[in-house]
Amino acid sequence: MAGNDVFFVLMGAIMVLAMHAGFAFLEVGTVRKKNQVNALVKIMVDFAGSTLAYFFIGYTIAYGMDFLSAASVISGDTGEGYAPQGYDLVKFFFLLTFAAAIPAIISGGIAERARFYPQLVATVLLVAFIYPLFEGMVWNGNFGFQDFMEATFGAPFNDFAGSIVVHAMGGWIALAAVIMLGARNGRYRADGRLQAMPPSSIPWLALGAWILSVGWFGFNVMSAQGVEGVTGLVAVNSLMAMVGGILAALVVSKNDPGFVHNGALAGLVAVCAGSNVMHPIGAAVTGAMAGALFVWGFNQCQNKWKIDDVLGVWPLHGMCGLLGGILCGVFGLEALGGMGGVTFMSQLVGSLFGVAVALIGGFAVYGLLKATVGIRLTEEEEFAGADLSIHQISSNPEDGVQLR
Repeated sequence: MAGNDVFFVLMGAIMVLAMHAGFAFLEVGTVRKKNQVNALVKIMVDFAGSTLAYFFIGYTIAYGMDFLSAASVISGDTGEGYAPQGYDLVKFFFLLTFAAAIPAIISGGIAERARFYPQLVATVLLVAFIYPLFEGMVWNGNFGFQDFMEATFGAPFNDFAGSIVVHAMGGWIALAAVIMLGARNGRYRADGRLQAMPPSSIPWLALGAWILSVGWFGFNVMSAQGVEGVTGLVAVNSLMAMVGGILAALVVSKNDPGFVHNGALAGLVAVCAGSNVMHPIGAAVTGAMAGALFVWGFNQCQNKWKIDDVLGVWPLHGMCGLLGGILCGVFGLEALGGMGGVTFMSQLVGSLFGVAVALIGGFAVYGLLKATVGIRLTEEEEFAGADLSIHQISSNPEDGVQLR
């Protein structure tokens, strides 16, 4: 069975790795054209930084295992504490793709005005220290967290595929980063009214949403981390939540294409926590609630609260992730057709604790960087666009060449 599990988890890792292309194209389609190159480069470089940070520090903090021994040892050939056929290595790869989602989420919120290298430093700090601290508490029981939750609230905190551990963590850290950065220049007029900054490409946005949606079935289903633990319930619950999010966003936004495509993601974010315990009807309701919440949250951020979250990552991942973590304690109950083994209070407390860790970590990391090296482009750089200011090239360089 070891070989089957290695292959199973490896395929999950590859599917979630592909989701990072989804993050990239979702951002490319949402930002203005002068910031498209920066979106692509940020996602790729942040993934590289995340890999090193998680390999050398983060994974050890979360799971107490490192890979600094000889290859024969870490591949499991010698039987010295590592699973056979390199299972622990592909498990690292799989969980790395989750960890790297944190900066990928943040990237969309801080787009168009964040400095490049300070954000890379933030990525390394978050993936090395902040994210694995909470990840280890939930998914490895570190510091007796799950024992405490079960003894106090009647059940461990259930977050099967990361509504809180990944999505809420990324979304609420992003809120801290967005607040520390401030709004884009020109986003709000002198009288406080919103200045329109429309997406550059609905097709690119849609492609990003589709790539994410497809990869999400690796994200959720393969969180079983072994062939024997896999269940079709997770797959169908993910599907139903996605559909619920799409339809709710369609209705609430009055056919807005950006909201419709993000509605699918909102549903998928929310169902991660309870995808292993909900009934499919409960998953559909969870997804619908998340789709509606995203539309409302995005509009409130931009129009009422003056929080310039470019892709709406706080409403999408932060708010909807929190909603999903809590609703796991509702629709996961046997009384509502769920599998049971969860309690509302455990889900509520665990979810809010995750939000607290994210906010404290986010303000600490971005506050430190803002106070020391600065995190925002100059007004001139922002006006020119991150593509030219940081990368010295536009998304379509040939357009600027005059043929004679």
